[in-house]
Amino acid sequence: MEVFIEPIGRLINELSKLPGVGKKTAQRYAYRIIAMPEGEARAFAEAVLDVKRRVHFCKICGNFTEEDPCAICKTRDASTICVVKEPKDVIALEKLHEYRGVYHVLHGVIDPMNGVGPNDIRIKELLARIGDGVKEVIMATNPDVEGEATAMYIAKLLKPMGVKVTRIAHGVPIGSELEYADEVTLARALIERKEL
Repeated sequence: MEVFIEPIGRLINELSKLPGVGKKTAQRYAYRIIAMPEGEARAFAEAVLDVKRRVHFCKICGNFTEEDPCAICKTRDASTICVVKEPKDVIALEKLHEYRGVYHVLHGVIDPMNGVGPNDIRIKELLARIGDGVKEVIMATNPDVEGEATAMYIAKLLKPMGVKVTRIAHGVPIGSELEYADEVTLARALIERKEL
């Protein structure tokens, strides 16, 4: 027996398709939307439709953009390319206001357990960007098994092309205590130590 009337059930079902949103959270979101004044609900729906109409991937880097190429690809130093897993990683790095190069979004990582191989992510597009003027490729994939495997795979492809390949450093976060760091993080911090 259906507990919700059809429109509410349909809304809960659609909201539960979002990552990290289970049935209970979807139900709370649905009730919040129902309680919205009509103008607010219309603005919410329009924002969803507007982003679907206007936002697409940059043809060069693969990041979200309204224009092609994106503002970063048009205005930044293209001699350094920072490789990330997904567009949200670009946002994280841009918040630092330290990096002045361009990006390359892979839209995934090599993950054989889930059927994702090198041809399923944007590695070919990265290789096509390597040529005159590219001096360094920074691998900024996550420090997990898949991110490390992807970084190593791409590094092996890039080395014969004569480009410098670096990896972002990993280690013990500032403000934490060594006794609480996991073995992998602590080992990485020790291996990547720097001279003072």
